[in-house]
Amino acid sequence: QVQLVESGGGLVQPGGSLRLSCVSSISTLEFYRMSWYRQTPGAQRELIARDTSDPKITYADDVKGRFIISRDNAKNTLYLQMNSLRPEDTAVYYCNADQVGARYWGQGTQVTVSW
Repeated sequence: QVQLVESGGGLVQPGGSLRLSCVSSISTLEFYRMSWYRQTPGAQRELIARDTSDPKITYADDVKGRFIISRDNAKNTLYLQMNSLRPEDTAVYYCNADQVGARYWGQGTQVTVSW
């Protein structure tokens, strides 16, 4: 059974930084499109960063220039470096791995940006 386990969330002040990690049990991570999503209560899950296996990296407009997605295929790990955090970045952040015929989610990690 495929597992994705996020970590690195927490409470941070506005302007601060956090680095999220997503460790995967997928041994062939290089063949998966890897993404970070986030979700706030009552809202749909929002795609914020994606790293395809081409590779091609894309970001949602409101995180572009502040967040950096990266992966270490040898460690089966996806990262999200989040800088210049804002209160509106507060959400549960989810890791996603997908390829044709398969899609997997982590359990999520809470990020709270507040004084």
